[in-house]
Amino acid sequence: MDTPASHSLDVGLATFDEHVIAESHRRPVLVDFWAAWCGPCRVLKPVLEQLATEYAGRFLLAKVDTEAEPQLAAQFGIRGIPLVKAFVDGVQVDEFSGALPPAQVRAFIERLLPSEADLLRQRAMARAAGGDTEGAIEDLQRALDLDPRLERARIDLIGLLLDANRLDDAHALAARLQPLTPRESWAAPVLARLALQPSTGADLGALESRLQANADDHEARLALARQRVAAGQYEAALEHLLELVGRNRRFEDDAGRRTMISIFDLLAAEPAHAELVSRYRRALARALN
Repeated sequence: MDTPASHSLDVGLATFDEHVIAESHRRPVLVDFWAAWCGPCRVLKPVLEQLATEYAGRFLLAKVDTEAEPQLAAQFGIRGIPLVKAFVDGVQVDEFSGALPPAQVRAFIERLLPSEADLLRQRAMARAAGGDTEGAIEDLQRALDLDPRLERARIDLIGLLLDANRLDDAHALAARLQPLTPRESWAAPVLARLALQPSTGADLGALESRLQANADDHEARLALARQRVAAGQYEAALEHLLELVGRNRRFEDDAGRRTMISIFDLLAAEPAHAELVSRYRRALARALN
């Protein structure tokens, strides 16, 4: 009988998130949508199971009986089987249909397996979680030497450089990023942190005095908002930025609006700030219209 500790297992609606989505953050997961009545499924299934055994845990084979799990089949729009979907880092990255020859299935799997650079990135994040920031930075730099196209490693490295207060290095690395697609929302919080870094040496009291003397000192207002973000005072920061949007949309190429969006990106993954983000998104929309 399959178990979660084995290299292949049966999954259903109740266990899909745990054994597919969550597990895919640790290793690739292949989901085989099949049914007992399907002849090609009976050809492909043992091929997949044999490869799962051969690869000894480098990927997980998750099998979904579409007859027993019609909700999952409907959720993924399954119209023909066998259909194999590949998940990495919580998202579907590839798929194939039909009973492919073993060599083609093996080639499909090989494309999903982490490279040496990927493995270095994984080790780096484990070291960072254990408090070894400098060791993690070294691993990520080595990963990027091996594969300069590994944008996840570049984003992770920017985050660690910010943690280490190496702002110039973080900005220089960000300048080498490839254009990111909306699907790559994992990058948004780190890039938002980078955009929201306060100016070096900005004095909070001096900035507040400047604003009291001149409410149209937009430079002071923007710098003060960034200082508030750095202190975790997000509502105060958003109030200043909303005021800036109302007073001068053109200041530093619409810096008030752009900085508000960066704060929304920074807080997007934090349920505690959901109401705050929603409220100021609406306020920004009113200010723009």
